[in-house]
Amino acid sequence: MAKNSIGLIEMGSIAAGFQVCDAMLKAADVELVLARSICSGKYMVMVRGEVGAVQAAVASGNTAGSFSVIDCFVIPNLHESVFPAISGTAKVEQLEALGIVEAFSVASLIEAADAAAKAADVQLIEVRLAMALGGKAFVTMTGDVAAVESAVAAGAQAVAQKGLLVNKVVIPRPRRELLNEMI
Repeated sequence: MAKNSIGLIEMGSIAAGFQVCDAMLKAADVELVLARSICSGKYMVMVRGEVGAVQAAVASGNTAGSFSVIDCFVIPNLHESVFPAISGTAKVEQLEALGIVEAFSVASLIEAADAAAKAADVQLIEVRLAMALGGKAFVTMTGDVAAVESAVAAGAQAVAQKGLLVNKVVIPRPRRELLNEMI
């Protein structure tokens, strides 16, 4: 079975983050992708594995940290471009139209990046997660104008459903220097 499902829990407590991480890892056969403190005193835990295992881990983590959970998700079939964008390994040769979706939560932003990548033929450039951002997160993407507009709309909708959208922008013909600022 494919292990392309991910789950994430974002908490308002660092101490609870450790407790939730332990509960998630004990609940199911999942791989720990990321567990760390993030800006404004929050903590996030991301796991990957088979859908059922990820669902069980997130459910257990939510129970263990119910008093401090800010946001969470399970994405059953994550788009393959999301992880390179999170890790900063996405390679962009040419900047076409530029799209940005900004959110108040890490979890909702990763959902937005996945929705954007699945909605249109765009290339994710970066997913920046709450480090030196006051707890916010954003995703940048490029492609032709119509594709970027569709992808940004889909990503923004995913965040807006939770009431966590900060802003969304599409720049049809960005200056090349903007790409240098992102890589």
